[in-house]
Amino acid sequence: MPLTDPQDIATLLTETRTIALVGISDRPDRPSYGVMHFLQSHGYRVLPVNPQIAGEHVHGDFVWGRLSDIGLPIDMVDIFRRSDAAGEAVDDAIAAGAKAVWMQLGVINEAAAARAEAAGLKVVMNRCPAIEIPRLGIAPIAAE
Repeated sequence: MPLTDPQDIATLLTETRTIALVGISDRPDRPSYGVMHFLQSHGYRVLPVNPQIAGEHVHGDFVWGRLSDIGLPIDMVDIFRRSDAAGEAVDDAIAAGAKAVWMQLGVINEAAAARAEAAGLKVVMNRCPAIEIPRLGIAPIAAE
C-alpha cells in the first residue's frame, strides 16, 4: 500500500539523498524542470533521466538515457511519466535497486505500485516532493 501517512513520507524524504528523476525536461516551463531545481536546492543529489535528451545537461547535471545506465546507488526514483507509462519506470527502478519510487501528482498506477512493494520498495503516488517537503517542514539536507 502506498505511503500516505505524513510521518512515513517525512521519514522517506529525510532518509533519501540520491533521487533519479525520470522524465526530466530541459524546458523551464515543465514541472519536472522546476522540481529538479527545488530538490537540488534542498541538498538532494538529482540524477536526471530522459532518453530524448540523454547526454545533455539540466541544472548542471548530466542527463542519463535510462536508470540502468546510471550505475550508482539510487534512494528514490521520482517519476514524471503518464500513469500508463509509469509501470516501465517502476520496473526499471526495481531492477536498478532503488529503495523507493515516487509517482508525481496525477500519476497513479496501482499495478506498478504493487510490483514495487512486492520487491521491497516504498511507494508514494499522486504527490510531489516539492509540495510535501515544505508542507512537512523538512529542512534542507546539510552538505556532508
